Amino acid sequence: MAARRPRRSKSLAVQTMELGVAVPQVIAHRVARMAIAGASPSARDRKELRRMGSEKVAALNEGWNAMALEALRANQRLTLSFMQSLWFPWVRAKRRQSASRQLSNAALDIFGKGVAPVRRRAVANAKRLGRIKRR
Repeated sequence: MAARRPRRSKSLAVQTMELGVAVPQVIAHRVARMAIAGASPSARDRKELRRMGSEKVAALNEGWNAMALEALRANQRLTLSFMQSLWFPWVRAKRRQSASRQLSNAALDIFGKGVAPVRRRAVANAKRLGRIKRR
């Protein structure tokens, strides 16, 4: 019996859930840190605030680039499938997916590529900020 491949949507759902859990933790920690620091944050607090801003920009850029590259790949796959159906209409591939299935898979892949860098950073920040010792 062939091994079943995990569904894309399931892994994307897990990634989205992890993001939904990590983001409030990071926000709560950083807002509390800003409230405690008040008008004169320490060097450590200033470093964390700078990091917060630069990480957001880096995650956005990385996600946007990954989505654009995945969209390009998906367009190439869709075009190839369309052209094969035009050039060889008599050949019905057993594995050929319907156009709606291909579009659905492409959308999930593109979204997954865009969410991955944001989730990766948010989960890492939640772990890192959760283990910082209070001074």
